[in-house]
Amino acid sequence: MTDWLNSLDPHWTWLAIGLVLAAAEIAVPGFFLIWLAGAAVITGLVVWIMPISIALQVLLFAVLALGFVMAARRWLKTNEIEGADPAMNDRGARLIGEIVQITHAIDNGTGRASHGDTEWLVKGPDAAPGTKMRISGHDGAVLVVEHLH
Repeated sequence: MTDWLNSLDPHWTWLAIGLVLAAAEIAVPGFFLIWLAGAAVITGLVVWIMPISIALQVLLFAVLALGFVMAARRWLKTNEIEGADPAMNDRGARLIGEIVQITHAIDNGTGRASHGDTEWLVKGPDAAPGTKMRISGHDGAVLVVEHLH
């Protein structure tokens, strides 16, 4: 088994590891594996130019990976990436401004209303069934409603 390992060109191994890590980043995005992929590719290029021992290769990879991850974390703290739709996974926030119809009277601040094919718990000013109200916010899964103006 040792002969097989010794016959591998280490630079191709590092470049292949970098390619696999980059592909994994694409398949399962998390913005982390790409830095390890970069460290592996750079390690492969260094080993190609200047043959070094396996121990130094692993040390170089570890130092580069740690440096890339720390630099990326520092950069991301000051340059946050905003999603195209910040309310994408917040269904209550996506409904703000929509109109609901009260299905169970809002009495003492709570009731039920329908929006589309879903019935929601609501809180807001007292209102009779059938009243149309606007969603002004949400508190978890409870919609906050107000009278139409």
